[in-house]
Amino acid sequence: MTLTQAQTSRTIKTRDWQLHYEEAGQGHPVILLHGSGPGATGWSNFRGNIEALARHFHVYAVDMPGWGQSDAATVEQLDHVDAAIQFMDALGIEKAAFVGNSMGGQTSLRLATEHPERITHLVTMGPPVGRMPTLFGAGDGPSEGLKVLIQAYQDASPQNMRRLVEIMVYDKARFATPDLCQARSDAALARPEHLRNYVAGLPKGAPLPKWVKPELLASIKVPTLLIHGRDDRVVSFETSLFLLANIPDSRLLLLNRCGHWAMIEHPDEFNRAVIDFIANN
Repeated sequence: MTLTQAQTSRTIKTRDWQLHYEEAGQGHPVILLHGSGPGATGWSNFRGNIEALARHFHVYAVDMPGWGQSDAATVEQLDHVDAAIQFMDALGIEKAAFVGNSMGGQTSLRLATEHPERITHLVTMGPPVGRMPTLFGAGDGPSEGLKVLIQAYQDASPQNMRRLVEIMVYDKARFATPDLCQARSDAALARPEHLRNYVAGLPKGAPLPKWVKPELLASIKVPTLLIHGRDDRVVSFETSLFLLANIPDSRLLLLNRCGHWAMIEHPDEFNRAVIDFIANN
């Protein structure tokens, strides 16, 4: 039986937010956090993973404030670590494994440094880590992929969504289909206030939630699995090499023929790796 969003969709009121999320399975809590692209949601990022992970764990895929069906948020209000803690408190979750893609990975890293008592395992896929100098990334500001992402926020047309999907993945022919690009455009345009808030935050720098402090990475004690695409054009894989060098109990799975969406491009391998990691560490 294939899970549908109609079966997993939930909403909850926390202290400050009305949050939409997907829920499935039983057992150890695993919280999945999506990336920052226009139209990104817990379901769009993790629809190929929720069912497999839910056979082993109690899975939650959250639309964070400012994205999906959750409350809108200005750039000044974006504190996704606090929102994640509020989400856990509202559901009575004491501790959970966190699995975060891109922005969600950045949130998970910061949560591990600021609330170590609430996290049991850390899994990241292509998280940005502050404004660190890079060997392989562009030196003129945002990466090639982030520039396209910003353009898609400014104009969330199917054409710009196609450009966005193409830069997010390695296999463009397989993933940048007209149906997917139209669906991503429709999802983004359904919440224009999310688009406006993101664009309004651009003059203040990348409109993302607060960044982890790199000097605190060594304080992360939980088992950490870093997954990164060798062909990531949004966040270079050297970011995960930096994390590997600084997080004591970490290991890196570096995938060839993989862009920024490892969990979408290689779902079976991703699911196997995450299940084994959480179950055996």
